[in-house]
Amino acid sequence: MKTVDPITLDIIENALKNARFEMDGVVVRIALSPVIREQHDEFPMICNERGQMIVGQFGSYIPAIVEKFQGDLNEGDIFVWNDPYACKGSISHNNDWCVMMPIFHEGVLVGFSSIFGHMVDVGGKVPGSMPADAYSIWEEGLRIPPVRIYDKGVLNAGVLDIMLNNTRTPDMNRADLMALIAGCRTAATRVRELCDRFGRDTYMAACDMLLDRTHEAMKVLIDKYISEEPVTFTDYVDDDGVGNGPFKMTLSIYRKGDTAVFDWTGTDPQAEGPINFHIHEGLCKLFFGVYMIMAFDPSILFNEGFYDLFEIVLPEGSLLNPRFPAALSNRLNTHTRFFDCQAGALGQRAPHLSMAAGYGTSPHFIFTGHDQDGKYFQLMELLFGGVPGRPRGDGLDGHAWWPLFSATPIEYIENYYPVLIESYRPIRDSGGAGLHRGGAGIAKTYRLLETGRVSIHDDREIVPPWGINGGLYGGTSSKWIVRKATGETERIPSKIDNLAVEAGDVVVFNTAGSGGWGDPLDRPAESVARDVRHDLVSPQAARDFYGVVLTPANVPDDAATEALRADMRTRRGEPEPFNFGYVPEQAEAAE
Repeated sequence: MKTVDPITLDIIENALKNARFEMDGVVVRIALSPVIREQHDEFPMICNERGQMIVGQFGSYIPAIVEKFQGDLNEGDIFVWNDPYACKGSISHNNDWCVMMPIFHEGVLVGFSSIFGHMVDVGGKVPGSMPADAYSIWEEGLRIPPVRIYDKGVLNAGVLDIMLNNTRTPDMNRADLMALIAGCRTAATRVRELCDRFGRDTYMAACDMLLDRTHEAMKVLIDKYISEEPVTFTDYVDDDGVGNGPFKMTLSIYRKGDTAVFDWTGTDPQAEGPINFHIHEGLCKLFFGVYMIMAFDPSILFNEGFYDLFEIVLPEGSLLNPRFPAALSNRLNTHTRFFDCQAGALGQRAPHLSMAAGYGTSPHFIFTGHDQDGKYFQLMELLFGGVPGRPRGDGLDGHAWWPLFSATPIEYIENYYPVLIESYRPIRDSGGAGLHRGGAGIAKTYRLLETGRVSIHDDREIVPPWGINGGLYGGTSSKWIVRKATGETERIPSKIDNLAVEAGDVVVFNTAGSGGWGDPLDRPAESVARDVRHDLVSPQAARDFYGVVLTPANVPDDAATEALRADMRTRRGEPEPFNFGYVPEQAEAAE
């Protein structure tokens, strides 16, 4: 294999990283929907000629698509799809439209660029296309198998017409789709420039070397942090939206030689409702690899070089490998619990490097109706919660699981939709107590200015996010509506569609917090007092959970604090490695 000198390799690596972020920039400048334009719910990647991801986040699904077309790839071709079952789980619900473009240099295939992004609506039984009560994927909107949207540079208008004819938001979807395509074309241009600058053979050899480098680095992490003796961890999804749950997710991790095995045996069977996560095996590998890199050595490049070092066991017919046509639209409740299980299992071998559990889903709020001019509106917003306490410090308050996501600006919502945001603030005491406090959930209050319907999807209402290394569990989620007509306050389920609302009604959306990291009795008293002054922790919680006694001015009383903490340590003993707050099996036994 051709070798590339370290400086050239570094230049190519960083040029590809920059191209990946340029793809993001192009997409958000062209897209129209708030979910992509404002919240950045799109995920680009650049692959080599074999379809292996070199830079990106979600891992490559390219080989499964190329296999379908039996090598019939041409310059100017662009492919699109969204059907999870038709692409082996590379896309995990119908709202994600995926675009893929083969990249040629002087007639030679040198790689692929690809992006998928969340469309605000793809048809189906409810606005937003993520019904809480779906029993099959047929209820969740248009399913598109891998097809050419551009054939040798020519738009396939018929395919586009079918796609846009099956959505309530055709203008947004068209703009968002073209944004994804533009992002892929941008990456293709940058790859061709690298081939021109360094030579095609050098560029392709550099891609291979980047994969090999990640492979060798991951071997070190596996040997250091994964033992031959299995470690097992279990967490839960509250419910499936149709009355069943909680659902158990069990993960066992162990090593066979140089291979790390991630075994989901013991996970509950697939749900009737739409929380099933039809995960691609390669994507599963990437999630584990990314977590290990972020927890143990963030200097390693995310790519697929470590794939042959991982073995994945996904029992057929389970929550993580459901049989067609299981409903999938709200799989993010399961998806994010996947990360919590990783943290819990890996944290047993390296607790000093692991983290607690977070808000554990992707809460969303959808408000639809017609304004005074009879024009249809459809607001969809992703909300965030508490990111868990970590070895390096406190968790983040009201933050996204996905690093590049951002909150929809209030000005954007109020300018384009009949909604006023009356408050947006962290929830006091929702971050689990710890040496490093868990991030707080957020409370967002919407005053609705038109009659319409609201859909809400969330989780962690029953099973709270657990704490680690002596840290305590975090706060759960809740939803409320205050009716203008009566002034009465009603609780809303965490998963509900088409709730009728009137102009003037107020919806309060409280997301879950996250677990704390480390013994809360070791947290500096002044840090606790600062949290009290910032209204993140109540004075009572400061005393009960942190052992911090405050003066009326919310300043620590050092002598009283020292005495109280000594007494609490004596009565408590050594803290538990995990603090769950609620375990379904134990709750059933108590009943």
